[in-house]
Amino acid sequence: QVQLVESGGGLVQAGGSLRLSCAASGRTFSSRTMGWFRQAPGKEREFVAAIRKSGDTTYYADSVKGRFTISRDNAKNTVYLQMNNLQPEDTAVYYCALGSPVTLRVDTPKQYDFWGQGTQVTVSS
Repeated sequence: QVQLVESGGGLVQAGGSLRLSCAASGRTFSSRTMGWFRQAPGKEREFVAAIRKSGDTTYYADSVKGRFTISRDNAKNTVYLQMNNLQPEDTAVYYCALGSPVTLRVDTPKQYDFWGQGTQVTVSS
């Protein structure tokens, strides 16, 4: 069983930055794609970013491209999401997720096997 624990959320003013972390238990972390998703009230969960197991390939939603950076440290079983120039529309609960053994569509929630509990990010205008 894998456990994912997110941290780093909080309240920030527009234009500010936050860095989210997601620590994973278990031995599968380094062999799986990791993803970040978010869900705002009344909206469906949406893809934010993903990173392949080696860390050499990353993917971003158009809405965060150029502002957010995903990275991972396989030695620490941790994936990060650096969020810069945050805007009110970035307000949501952010979830990290561990990909299935073969993650073809990184932007699809069904491609992920385990999820964290989420961390709230609130951006004030």
